[in-house]
Amino acid sequence: MYRFIAYTLGGIAVLMISVFAGVALYLYKLSQDLPDYKRLANYQPPITTRVYANDGALIAEYARERRLFVPIDAIPRRVIDAFLSAEDKDFYSHPGVDLNGVMRAVVTNVQNYMSSANKRPEGASTITQQVAKNFLLSSEATLERKIKEWMLAFRLEDAYSKDKILELYLNEIFLGSGSYGVAAAAYNYFDKSLDQLTIAETAFLAGLPKAPSTYHPVRNHNAAIGRRNWVIERMAANQFISDEDSQKATSEALIPHFRPAGAQSAEAQFFAEEIRRWIQQNYGDDSLYDGGLAVRSTFDPKLQRYGVMALRKGLVGYDRRHGWRGPVTRVDLATDWTKTLKDMPTLVDVTEWRLAAVVGYGATEGVRIGFSDGTEGRIPLAEMKWARKFIADERQGPEPKKASEVVTPGDVVYVEALPKAADGSTNGVYGLRQVPKVNGGLLAMDPHTGRVLALVGGFSYYGSEFDRAWQAMRQTGSAFKPIVYAAALDMGYTPSSIVLDVPFVASQGQGLPMWRPENYGQSFAGPSTLREGLEKSRNLMTVRIAADIGMEKVVEYARKFGTSDSMLPVLANSLGSTESTLVRMTTAYSMFVNGGKRIYPALVDRIQDRHGKTIYRHDKRVCEGCNAEAFANQEEPLIANDAENVLDSRTAYQIVHMLEGVVERGTAVIVKEVGVPLAGKTGTTNDYKDAWFVGFSPNMAVGIYIGFDQPGSLGKGETGGTNAAPIFKEFMKEAVGKQPPVPFRIPPGIRLVRVDLKSGRPSSGGTVLEAFKAGTEPGSGYAARGDRFGAGVGGVGDDGSDSDPSDDAGTSPSNGDWGLY
Repeated sequence: MYRFIAYTLGGIAVLMISVFAGVALYLYKLSQDLPDYKRLANYQPPITTRVYANDGALIAEYARERRLFVPIDAIPRRVIDAFLSAEDKDFYSHPGVDLNGVMRAVVTNVQNYMSSANKRPEGASTITQQVAKNFLLSSEATLERKIKEWMLAFRLEDAYSKDKILELYLNEIFLGSGSYGVAAAAYNYFDKSLDQLTIAETAFLAGLPKAPSTYHPVRNHNAAIGRRNWVIERMAANQFISDEDSQKATSEALIPHFRPAGAQSAEAQFFAEEIRRWIQQNYGDDSLYDGGLAVRSTFDPKLQRYGVMALRKGLVGYDRRHGWRGPVTRVDLATDWTKTLKDMPTLVDVTEWRLAAVVGYGATEGVRIGFSDGTEGRIPLAEMKWARKFIADERQGPEPKKASEVVTPGDVVYVEALPKAADGSTNGVYGLRQVPKVNGGLLAMDPHTGRVLALVGGFSYYGSEFDRAWQAMRQTGSAFKPIVYAAALDMGYTPSSIVLDVPFVASQGQGLPMWRPENYGQSFAGPSTLREGLEKSRNLMTVRIAADIGMEKVVEYARKFGTSDSMLPVLANSLGSTESTLVRMTTAYSMFVNGGKRIYPALVDRIQDRHGKTIYRHDKRVCEGCNAEAFANQEEPLIANDAENVLDSRTAYQIVHMLEGVVERGTAVIVKEVGVPLAGKTGTTNDYKDAWFVGFSPNMAVGIYIGFDQPGSLGKGETGGTNAAPIFKEFMKEAVGKQPPVPFRIPPGIRLVRVDLKSGRPSSGGTVLEAFKAGTEPGSGYAARGDRFGAGVGGVGDDGSDSDPSDDAGTSPSNGDWGLY
């Protein structure tokens, strides 16, 4: 009997030793296959790249995983308490694995198994275990993975402090809506930093790790509130907050303020997208989406707002002149049309406009309209008078006399609330609106640095992402002429040089018809000064000048100014037949007003990496005295401008001075209304397809382009002076019109002489104060180039051309042998 007992006990002992040995061997093998937890010491998670305006405001974020890394010392205690209450209240006391929690989980899992409940096994994971799983393991629900998780948890506790482990957890945990980490979640759900969160908001975030989609604040609002309130109760039970604070937080409404991905401002969409492309091209996708770059852009929010409003006003103004094209779509008023209306895509960046359905005619006149939220309003007939039926670009129907001639019940249209009454109410009165078919761009730049201050690529980014300020290649028309005139001034002309404004005929080569460019209006002024030719945008004078100095010289200057890299030496190109972009043209004009210095357009001032190290700076000039430790009455440091000289500063000023005349007396007199010194040039291309105005004040250059994305005529008379110049005026009124006037800077070597505008000769009662390079002014004995044209060289009186009578290029002649008559 004793022997049997001894054998039995021995057998049990051997079995237990074998089991323990087997378990030990199994655990040993698992331990050899564990990931290297030491790499967490230098862990650098993917971090959101953030783009800031020039005033520090956030304008865009880019990331695959929206995460902002926050050191544990910077995380508010309330946030830590909330997550400990929800996930692991004994975190600071257990060794990495909560044995009591494990036992509870075992009992629960056995009960679920015995009852055949189809539930996911519980794991009682501590925060340390979650760090091990999230950083080093997969999420598969197997015993082997769980054992590895426990083993890693113990090792992590030995290797790192509790605060380090908690820091890793709070910056890595997925909290839904693309948010990784608590800081990103605070911004993405509530548009707040961590220290701005209320107790209720903090508790909501702490309740998300278990199942972010289950507790979505909109789709599962009640479940989200229930989970949030449970966390608040746990915080009170753990004495992290008082009962009074708990009751107050529990009664707080859950109202998310979701933060969009990408551009944070609807008005910044075009600007932010160009920055995104630039970073991607120069630094790659990983740096853009994972690198945590801090990008200080040149974006000026106030100027951007002015630009958006000015461009939209101009586009809508043009569109209204050409008639009403009909509703956006229609809805069936017999169905739940409010839901249909709510689901329709809208121009969300045109915040003043709303989609509405016409629900009936008014009691007297106009129509009643309804919105997706169930509210109603009305459009009076007076706000529909502009909506003449569109027939063709230059043909519209008669002015409507009743609302039924414009819309019918069921039509979906855009409307805009009319200005508020004195008591602040709108009385539900709206104006009828139409999305313009025409489009355009606006770009504002600091001409001394190339910093782009505002960029508007079209009427609405949500309507079309194509950027007409940066990407669109269009013929420039007369906006190119100042470059021709700059070349002429450098070749010996003066602003008072006389050039014939009479018909011009050129051979295009054997078998081709003669080329006969024309002035706008098919008029001729005879002998005229260079100034008058530019102010009045005289095509025939420009062609003669280009023929005299040679198109090779014009091509050289176009390349120097960056308007074109591949212009052909063809005379028609002197009238702007070659395509360019708005940003290139604005940059070129900037080099006139800055004294002829080379600049490059820049969207970014500076980029810092995730550690704060500057890796890019647009202004590369060195300031020797800018790093002084203290002020000791030393002189203010001056930074030398070592930029390349593209143009003689005197020539640059002569062009500026002549372009002032375009505003004072020429094709852009509407700009005079701004009331400060301004200069610029209009441009209109063949068949009125493109309308331009590029101009500047002493410290800001602005370019405007208007045209169809699929090139087509804007309509007879729709010139740069009619369409683009008014937009420039509206923008500059807000940008510089309210500031003290600043005159254009006159460089050394310029002599101002009062001359007659028509003859260019000195006159005590002359009509213009002309700018001459010293030694070329009247009376100096200088023989200006071009004056010989006054003798009648260059043209015959045959004006029998049927080319377009715009202020710019007609049909481009081929690059053949030129015969001038």
